[in-house]
Amino acid sequence: MAPGTTVSISTLYFSRSPYLIQPLPTTSPSMAGRRSLCLLNAPPPLLLLLLLLLAEGNWGGRALRLNRWDPKIWMPTEKVEPEEDSQETGTRWAVLVAGSYGYGNYRHQADVCHAYQLLKRGGLKDENIVVFMYDDIATHDLNPRPGVIINHPQGDDVYAGVPKDYTGEDVTVQNLFAVLLGDKSLLKGGSGKVVESKPNDRIFLYYSDHGGQGVLGMPNMPFLYAKDFIDVLKKKHASGTYKEMVLYVEACESGSIFEGIMPDHLNIYVTTASGPDEESWGTYCPGMEPAPPAEYITCLGDLFSVAWLEDSDTHNLKKQTIEDQYERVKVRTSNHNTYSIGSHVMVYGNESMKRELLYLYQGFDPATDKLPENKFDLDIRMGAINQRDADLLFLWQRYKRSKAETEKNEILKELTQTMQHRAHLDQSIELIGMLLLGPENGPSLLNAIRPPGLPVVDDWECLKSVVVVFETRCGSLTQYGMKHMRAFANICNNGVSRTAMEEACTSACSSYTILDQWNPTIRGYSA
Repeated sequence: MAPGTTVSISTLYFSRSPYLIQPLPTTSPSMAGRRSLCLLNAPPPLLLLLLLLLAEGNWGGRALRLNRWDPKIWMPTEKVEPEEDSQETGTRWAVLVAGSYGYGNYRHQADVCHAYQLLKRGGLKDENIVVFMYDDIATHDLNPRPGVIINHPQGDDVYAGVPKDYTGEDVTVQNLFAVLLGDKSLLKGGSGKVVESKPNDRIFLYYSDHGGQGVLGMPNMPFLYAKDFIDVLKKKHASGTYKEMVLYVEACESGSIFEGIMPDHLNIYVTTASGPDEESWGTYCPGMEPAPPAEYITCLGDLFSVAWLEDSDTHNLKKQTIEDQYERVKVRTSNHNTYSIGSHVMVYGNESMKRELLYLYQGFDPATDKLPENKFDLDIRMGAINQRDADLLFLWQRYKRSKAETEKNEILKELTQTMQHRAHLDQSIELIGMLLLGPENGPSLLNAIRPPGLPVVDDWECLKSVVVVFETRCGSLTQYGMKHMRAFANICNNGVSRTAMEEACTSACSSYTILDQWNPTIRGYSA
């Protein structure tokens, strides 16, 4: 796996937080995207004074900054800082979700733990932060630092103090929806903590895991389906129990969760790691640059996630808007507009909220109050791997480093079975498409991408039904097989009946023996 190029680590220094890389100030370019206000070709002094007085009378005081004239004359080198919300009231809430399990998915729980530490430093209370994570990483046998999770090669522990609200079998879609709605009666297990927000409160939701067209993964089945999620957000809005909400979503094809179905009147702003038809990327992986410590055999973070987290760590969030962060994060997540290793960061929902200050959602760390202008070098190239292939990298690293012959053979067996099931999924979908739609049109219809502004599927219940039929006869999709959700959606969009789907799946998979680890009757159905 070829690493991305990067500057030498010797050209970097580390700021207050040990996992924040910044280039030396003497060599850093000024941050792109900064806005300044200059007075060019100014009118004569008397006319300018009269205009200012007129504006003062009509709009009054500080409100002028939102209009044409500002009561202060700004020099060309001065920056117009966004203002703090003088009417700020209410409580900040946060919901943090790591939707995977297993040491090969270390990075998702590391992302979420890092997010918790950021919010905690920002002043959010534990009673207002709800954490979903399987919690099998810190104490895992393969963890070289027992009880510790890191999210950066030189990072400190981000696991200490993280609330154990919903762990293990309690990390479910049902519990997530119950938490967002503030409805304890819908909970099954967990701490019982929910978002008991009020009309003036703000909510920040961050999710990190695998995804596919119209779905987000969860460690316990079923997947989270876009239509169900949007319905919950609509219900939350109808309850009048929040002022505004910001969502950050890290997953492959995460844009498809909102494309064509996310309203813009819910007072919700959404940023996703990738477009509706793109993968997202793991980073800080073995064999790449920047590399994790030598003892780690798994990726420490995800490209979009570490971009926004490290950006927030290195800024005074009372002086940074949501848009400021978006502009920087999209450059880093794209790997400098190459997109060969990287993705397009997308925005959905109420885009007018992008002018708001970040601290309204992520809090304010007093230690950042006197930070100098951030000089994070956006030209640093990040080695990255497609999220769907990160488990193979993990298994290969285990195999390569294993010494005992018995253990080596067990890892090889697991790696071989994983590759075989992947191939089975790919070949089965291809054959099913041909049986249903014909040898000439099948491949193109299954892989068809709908125009922007349309959801991935028109009939979401059909999509769930098709997934269940496939898994019953062909085995679990797995985190890799989520890539085929577009094919299932297109089967529905082409009007294929359930009976026809059952017949095609039976023909395609009748000779395949489903192993226990991919048996949906054991691990649960994805829908």
